Amino acid sequence: MFDTKQYEHKMDGALEHFENELKKVRTGRAHAGMLEGVMVSAYGSMMPLSQVANVTAPEANMLLITPFDPSQIAAISSAIRDNQSLGFNPSDDGRIVRVPVPPLTEERRREMVKQASEKVEECRIALRAVRQDGLKDAKRMKEDKALSEDDVKAVEKAFDQFMQDYQVKIDEIFKAKEKDILTV
Repeated sequence: MFDTKQYEHKMDGALEHFENELKKVRTGRAHAGMLEGVMVSAYGSMMPLSQVANVTAPEANMLLITPFDPSQIAAISSAIRDNQSLGFNPSDDGRIVRVPVPPLTEERRREMVKQASEKVEECRIALRAVRQDGLKDAKRMKEDKALSEDDVKAVEKAFDQFMQDYQVKIDEIFKAKEKDILTV
């Protein structure tokens, strides 16, 4: 019989990647994940911000970055400033970096929802690719006489059910994120 577990595992991975990508889309409140993609030039190489500093969000509109090594403050500030997609203007006092998070305008919120919906489509494309791979493998096994026509139909039904289940999960996650973004 055809084993769909490996494809289900790939679909879970695609959904997990989707959730992680949505965390990077900004909502109205400050959170440490907003700076997840920032790379800092430290000790002669590019490192993720989380490896050179501690990021906290003590207020809804402020991020505090405490570097593990105070000599890295200037590099951290410039890395955040240089990341145009964030649009933040950090300031430091020699010990910590403060990043004020400006409130989102209605237009910017709509832009963020659009950005999140693009991530939904990327996830759906990834799921369809996994499904296609599974169906190709099932048809190949049928040609090799390892599966019957009925087995292939059962595999197709299983993949259709997976797709429906994952579509529902994607929609729920997106609706929650959209509500989060649009809440003032």
